[in-house]
Amino acid sequence: MTFGAGGGWHGPLKCRMAGIRRALALLLTAGLALAASPAPARTVYRCVADGTLSLSTAPEPGSQCVAQAVADDAAKLPNLWGVNGVRSGAIYQRLQDGVMVYGTRELPGSTRLMGFTVTPPADSPAHAGLGHLGAPMLAVHAAEFSAAARANGIDDAWLRAVAHVESGMQADAVSPKGAQGIMQLMPQVAAQYRVPDPFSPAQSIAGGAQYLRDLLHRFHGDRRLAAAAYNAGIGAVQRYGGVPPYAETQAYVDKVEALYQSYRSALPVMALGQVSVR
Repeated sequence: MTFGAGGGWHGPLKCRMAGIRRALALLLTAGLALAASPAPARTVYRCVADGTLSLSTAPEPGSQCVAQAVADDAAKLPNLWGVNGVRSGAIYQRLQDGVMVYGTRELPGSTRLMGFTVTPPADSPAHAGLGHLGAPMLAVHAAEFSAAARANGIDDAWLRAVAHVESGMQADAVSPKGAQGIMQLMPQVAAQYRVPDPFSPAQSIAGGAQYLRDLLHRFHGDRRLAAAAYNAGIGAVQRYGGVPPYAETQAYVDKVEALYQSYRSALPVMALGQVSVR
C-alpha cells in the first residue's frame, strides 16, 4: 500500500499512527495483512449513496450500509471496492455519536485526514461493485409500472429499480438460468402468480409486483432483504439471517438500492406516494 499526496505523517498525527494505519488497512481492504490485534475480526461498512460506494468504520448517515466482518487472520481480505487495479481517494474523519469514525466519503462535519493510493493484490476476491447503472428509464411501460405498484401497495420507484437491474427493461430478456421477461420471473414463480405469458410486459410487471409485495411482507418491509430474496431465494436469506454472502446477490442489492434512489429523484412527486405494504 502506498499513500499519495496529503498522506504525510507529521505533527499531531504521528502519535496516532498505529491506530490510523489499522483503520486505513481495514477501510481499504487491499489484501494488506492487518496489524496484530487481540480482536479476532474487525467490521467495515460498505455504503451506497447516490450511486457511489464508500467504506467506513461505522454506518454512514444517509447511506445504505452493509457490515462485513474481516478476520485478522484471514488468508485473503475481501476487496470491497469492486474494482481491481489502483484506487485513489481520501480518508476523512468525523465524530459520530461520540466516537471517531474514519471513512472514504466526505460527509458534513468531516475533516480530510489524508490521501491514499492503494493497489489490491491481483488474487484478492473482489466484490462485484455497482458497475454501470445507466439513467432511469421513465418512459418504458410507465403506465404498467404505476398500475402494478398501486395495486400491490409498493413503491413505483422500487419496482422499476428491480426491473432495471433484472432485465434492463427488456421484455424479451432470458437469463442463463431460465428467468424470463422484464421482471425475470422463473417459470415456477410465473405459474404461482398466474403469469401465462412472462414476455408480456403488463403480465410480467404485475406478477413481479405481487411477488415483491409478498417478499416485503415476509421480511417486514425491509427492501434490501426482499431484493436479496428476489435474487437468491427466500431460503438463502433465511439461512444467513440477512443478505447472503454471495458477490452476485450483494452487488444486486446495492444496484437495486442505488437505482431506487435515482428513480425516486426522477419520477414526478405525485407518483412516489409513500404507500404502506398491505
